[in-house]
Amino acid sequence: MADVLKNVFLSLSNNRTLNRAAQNYGLQLGAKLVVAGTNIEETMETIRQLNSRGIEATVDHLGEFVYEREEAIAAKMKILDVLDAIHESGVKAHISIKPSQVGLDIDYDFCLENVLEIAEKAAQYGIFINLDQENYERLHATFAILETIEQRYPNTAGTVIQAYLHEAPQLLEKYSGYRLRIVKGAYKESEQVALTSKAAIDEQFVALLEAHLLNGKFTSVATHDHEIIQHIQKFVAMHNIPADKFEFQMLYGFRTDMQQQLAKDGYQFTTYVPFGADWYGYFMRRLAERPQNIQLVTKQVFTKKTNTVIGVAAAAFILGRLTKK
Repeated sequence: MADVLKNVFLSLSNNRTLNRAAQNYGLQLGAKLVVAGTNIEETMETIRQLNSRGIEATVDHLGEFVYEREEAIAAKMKILDVLDAIHESGVKAHISIKPSQVGLDIDYDFCLENVLEIAEKAAQYGIFINLDQENYERLHATFAILETIEQRYPNTAGTVIQAYLHEAPQLLEKYSGYRLRIVKGAYKESEQVALTSKAAIDEQFVALLEAHLLNGKFTSVATHDHEIIQHIQKFVAMHNIPADKFEFQMLYGFRTDMQQQLAKDGYQFTTYVPFGADWYGYFMRRLAERPQNIQLVTKQVFTKKTNTVIGVAAAAFILGRLTKK
């Protein structure tokens, strides 16, 4: 059943019709539990609350299915506004951006121009940029963008290594001089490019974390898996890895008690804080990662308060897919 639900939610995440509909209804289907808000002001307040608990933030202005230049430019301007807000408010935060949101699926050079404009302002403010990795088709273009940022604005940007990719060990070695967030991986990929066994993914994930902790510049351990977190805690203690060489990361709204406890225990901790009206694809992928969170959907879809077009459509799609399996 878990695999069925994962495939259903991944299919939903790529549904452009439902994505467009979702933008008209605010945060629905339980998304408000894992998305910080729809505007910058709400997001800055969320970050202040996190900072008060010893937790930093990486901010993601959500946006997908960007195929028009005007949309990409608007997304770039919003990210620049986020940089201004971080700088002016003094919150402890950096930004995460997806190249597709600022034009990668339109034209590489156009996207690069937009990213470099963001990087220029980030470098001026001393704010770090994380280039989020997306599906495999965008992988190498994203690394090429990263290399260009490094040439223009050294030490301003890093990226993500997705442990389920077959070539992840080679990518980790090549980019060991960068700050890297290491994750298991959230996109549906073919067996040709990615591992599909949970055990195999977990094994490679831990191996990548250990390798970068020992030899890399800075490691963001991005997982909600408490067993892996406990393993890393023992590993860094055993190898005397300095506290300023790594951090733990989790998503906003997930395992909040554990996030706060890790920060209390003295570990660097960063919460991935997404915001914006274009929340739909992000939320569906989070449900795909943790299908048990379907309760977030069912509790809100089947109430009068959230009985919207998007709720009914999503619920019908889910139930239809499940009954066909």
